[in-house]
Amino acid sequence: MKVSRALLAATLLAGFSAAAHAQQITGAGSTFAAPIYGKWAEASQAKTGVTLNYQAIGSGAGQNQVFNRTVDFGATDAPLKGADLAAHKLLQFPTVMGAVDIIVNVPGIKADQLKLTGPVLAQIYLGNITSWSDAAIAKLNPGVKLPNLPIAPVYRADASGTTFVFTSYLSKISSDWKDKVGAAKSVRWLNGAGARGSDGVSGTVRNVRGGVGYVESSYATQNHLITVEMQNHDGKFVRPTLANFGAAAANADWSKADNFAIDLNDQPGANSWPIVTATFVLLPTDPTDAARSAAVVKYFGWAFDEGDDVARKLEYVPLPKAVKDSVHAAWKATFKTAGQ
Repeated sequence: MKVSRALLAATLLAGFSAAAHAQQITGAGSTFAAPIYGKWAEASQAKTGVTLNYQAIGSGAGQNQVFNRTVDFGATDAPLKGADLAAHKLLQFPTVMGAVDIIVNVPGIKADQLKLTGPVLAQIYLGNITSWSDAAIAKLNPGVKLPNLPIAPVYRADASGTTFVFTSYLSKISSDWKDKVGAAKSVRWLNGAGARGSDGVSGTVRNVRGGVGYVESSYATQNHLITVEMQNHDGKFVRPTLANFGAAAANADWSKADNFAIDLNDQPGANSWPIVTATFVLLPTDPTDAARSAAVVKYFGWAFDEGDDVARKLEYVPLPKAVKDSVHAAWKATFKTAGQ
């Protein structure tokens, strides 16, 4: 009996010790990054002792939450400029790269069977191309039976980094779009219906015949959505695959990116997917709780060191080693603590 009690005491003591060293961190923002942040948290908790409470509420809301210091970090696909980072006392760093897919609900069309271009997509969202049987779409899809069905564009109604990436891409390849709408987390849409979050966009597209929308690639894959091929910078039609996202990311020049805010849209290369982005974390440089801030760095440090395979399984592209090294250096310089 004494042995059993000793073992029980040792077990309880170990449990209390683990609990004492456990640290919960809170983050909010990007729906684009939500799948990978959740999986990284599951995979790293046993080693780091850090648990994550993450709210996928959109990049705009995530920025506001960290501005107000109601979370330990904000997450955004729309990077901030240096002046804004300084004003809010924030360090900005990328965590992973991913892509935005175009999803459709067109009767008879299977995944990656339909081909679209950026200019045609811009004209659809501007309201100038209104039917799936339009000559501009038919020309891109010889031999594909396209129904005489109205196009029903769907967009994010909330302030969204995914919208920022999508509209930045359209602005880059369509002067008409750039002049009339532009690029931002929220824009004045000229056509279509809004829905909140990736769930709302995908659900609306699924439920509306003729629907078209945009969501992060990992979300499209996990939910078995009908995606399309897109024409890239080199004029090639490519599928939304991890290899093609990686081809676009490989052409990126991070050396000229201010505060890591790189534009990965419309990269050259025969295999490059045209709508690619990095996603970013906003971490206070004057944290209200230094221990929780250190835990945020510990969590993302594990992700950089051991989380690449987890990222690839969700169709994200890991950061190059040189970029990770630069982020580590930024952490050390900002917090002056080698342990972070």
